[in-house]
Amino acid sequence: MNLRKLLSGRVAHRTLGLALGTALSASLAAGAAQAEPAMWVVKDKDSTIYMIGTVHLLRSETTWKTPKIEKALADSQELWLEIVDVDDQAAMQPLIMKHGVDQQKPLSAKLTDAQKAKLAAVSAKYGVNPAQMEPLKPWLVGLTFSVLPIQKAGFDPNAGVDRVLKAAAVKEGDKIAAFETTEQQVMFFAGMSEAEQIAFMEAALDDADRGVAVLDQLAEAWAKGDVDTIGKVMNDEMKADAPQVYDLLLTQRNIRWAEKIDQMLEGSGTHLVAVGAGHLAGPDSVQVQLKKRGIEAKRH
Repeated sequence: MNLRKLLSGRVAHRTLGLALGTALSASLAAGAAQAEPAMWVVKDKDSTIYMIGTVHLLRSETTWKTPKIEKALADSQELWLEIVDVDDQAAMQPLIMKHGVDQQKPLSAKLTDAQKAKLAAVSAKYGVNPAQMEPLKPWLVGLTFSVLPIQKAGFDPNAGVDRVLKAAAVKEGDKIAAFETTEQQVMFFAGMSEAEQIAFMEAALDDADRGVAVLDQLAEAWAKGDVDTIGKVMNDEMKADAPQVYDLLLTQRNIRWAEKIDQMLEGSGTHLVAVGAGHLAGPDSVQVQLKKRGIEAKRH
């Protein structure tokens, strides 16, 4: 398989749908318009589970907490996120030291002259000293340059849907639960081979300038509750160009999450599930996986 194709262009940006992108400072952006995000509900005789797709970073002035979302949050006793510590930078630091730093071999020793020149050029554009990148593994450098343009464009991770919902749930005294751990999400990147990491890094450098435009397109669809467009923009290209990555990052996770939601229905109460919007769109979505288990998720 061509690694450059596997991790190039928009495929590289799809990986930032992970909540990890928020913890490192973001993956999606939206404008200032009033949003009407898509929601679904799953019910049985004694359980109600609301599901909402999230974006991990927004402009601070974005208004998106509609009455439906407010009610779902107020009624819920439990909030399920991709990771619990989506807002905890301190929790990320040990994982970065463990999986993102290479004290033995500097970054420059892993790169060709052309790759080093490309890194220097993009670093200069975004005000980064390349020497700061030397201890970092290529995956972390790639993730950094996927995030930096969005930060420079003025988007705020503190306004991300995950963080806002978590803060509201904590204030209400709700239980906070997660489908994955932060380390599991880190390992989606850190588990790549060195060649794959370098390909991911180079793709991020190549796409640094267009990342905001792509994410703005996704955010506009999210704000309108346009699930079809979210699926096309976020998932279709990755499924065609990198089916193994698609299966790892979307399908298999959606299957596991649907199983967990099925288990929730065995109990009782009201729950709010908030995961990246791409997981609730397309032919392999959480809703589709629930349907395979005989569970209907209705648009709310």
